[in-house]
Amino acid sequence: MFTVTGAFDDGATYTVQVTGRADRPVIGSHRAAALVELHQGKPIALSPTGPMSTVAGGDEASVLALLREYTHVLEDSGAVPR
Repeated sequence: MFTVTGAFDDGATYTVQVTGRADRPVIGSHRAAALVELHQGKPIALSPTGPMSTVAGGDEASVLALLREYTHVLEDSGAVPR
């Protein structure tokens, strides 16, 4: 589990814990949780140059990549996947 702090395009900030659990991928922001749910099963690049993966709640790396793609991640801490 690790923590991500960021902001949405409208300036609203969030802090979530990425859990690695398929049933509850993030804790701490209903809006971030809805974003993850909206994109589940869709492809996402894990880094700017790839590789591609499918967004899955149980896959911490894909959840982090999604947050980086659709929000402005300001900080991540803990056991962050690289």
